[in-house]
Amino acid sequence: MPCWHLHINRPECSRFCKVLIFSAALEMLIASPIERYLCMTIANEILMHFRSIKKTQGDLSLSEALESGEAGSLSLMDVISVPDDMLENISIAETHMRLRELVCQRLTERECQIITMRYGLTGMLPKTQREVAGLLDISRSYVSRIEKRALKKLEDAMGAEM
Repeated sequence: MPCWHLHINRPECSRFCKVLIFSAALEMLIASPIERYLCMTIANEILMHFRSIKKTQGDLSLSEALESGEAGSLSLMDVISVPDDMLENISIAETHMRLRELVCQRLTERECQIITMRYGLTGMLPKTQREVAGLLDISRSYVSRIEKRALKKLEDAMGAEM
């Protein structure tokens, strides 16, 4: 029995290890340089094949059967749950649209202007109370009072609609 046979049959020996041991054993048996070159080329091709398989080894198909039974097979797609929050997202979007409508309908012009600037409702970046105060040439505390009053009006309007 050749010496390389003892190493290959060990359970901890990987496919790469087996190919390398086998190619080394063949090299010892082969005398000519061309045969050795061909042996190493074939061994390298086999190793490259194993490496390419290793890259896709963990890939799973969602339609792959997990277990098959009398009534049919259970697939991975059946087991994986996806949170269904589409209705919640629609509800939030509707609430946002309604709030934007109420800002212009229920608030005074100045309150609307301050809320729009503070929360960036027209697509601009939200501004601080200090920045809004500077733009409107009023004090920051007055912006705070107007904002508080406007938010209370919006809260009451949304509560009345719900």
